[in-house]
Amino acid sequence: MRIWLDGALRDIDSARVSVLDHGLTVGDGVFETVKAVDGRLFALTRHLDRLTRSARGLGLPDPDLDEVRRACAAVLEATPMPLGRLRITYTGGHGPLGSDRGEHGPTLVVALGDTARRPESTAVITVPWTRNERGALTGLKTTSYAENVVALARAHQHGASEALFGNTVGQLCEGTGSNVFVVLDGEIHTPPVASGCLPGITRALVVEWTGARETDLPLDVLERAEEVFLTSSLRDVQAVHRIDDRELPGAPGPATLKAMRIFDERSGHDLDP
Repeated sequence: MRIWLDGALRDIDSARVSVLDHGLTVGDGVFETVKAVDGRLFALTRHLDRLTRSARGLGLPDPDLDEVRRACAAVLEATPMPLGRLRITYTGGHGPLGSDRGEHGPTLVVALGDTARRPESTAVITVPWTRNERGALTGLKTTSYAENVVALARAHQHGASEALFGNTVGQLCEGTGSNVFVVLDGEIHTPPVASGCLPGITRALVVEWTGARETDLPLDVLERAEEVFLTSSLRDVQAVHRIDDRELPGAPGPATLKAMRIFDERSGHDLDP
């Protein structure tokens, strides 16, 4: 396995980041996860645009996107695989132990690991913790992921692959690493970005390609939705067959199947939509 670290491709055994890197000590960093299929990345331009927006939101300098693209290409060439998870991590770099940043400049890491295609449907749970739709990090894809780690561990304890959050005003928000869609009276809805959810790449494409509506939804909509599905860079469109103790028989339903088909067709025709 080869990893790009600060301007060069390195063996995994020699790729080292300082123990004082701000991404490690205080979670001062941003990242993107990009789907790699047979050495080709999906929606890379959209991912890099969001990487830049997230970096600006943290007050980091804009990443050098030409270097990021070179790093992605080098890692893909060095580690061929049929289906992979490419991770771009960009941190505040070597810094003091407190929250102030140092003078050394940012750290860039690009790594690739293999993954498997997700099942057609999955189980999810809801969790009692909330997303803060007014927080300083809202809408940014940062490395401050401990809250997601805790929620996902609870999901796994309950035989589920994802945990869904509401926000501070009781609206449906998102999963730990996915966006959520519901079907009501045959129409597809998803929480708006103002709910506090991450503006997912796959989410945006599904909204654009299916005409899904961005709607403020109470958390209890999950108790009555006809269909529910998740989207993310590695899930694509994935149906939900169980929410907590509620079974959704027949998942994926017709609206979800249509969204799956549209996404597969459109993404297959254009790798950088």
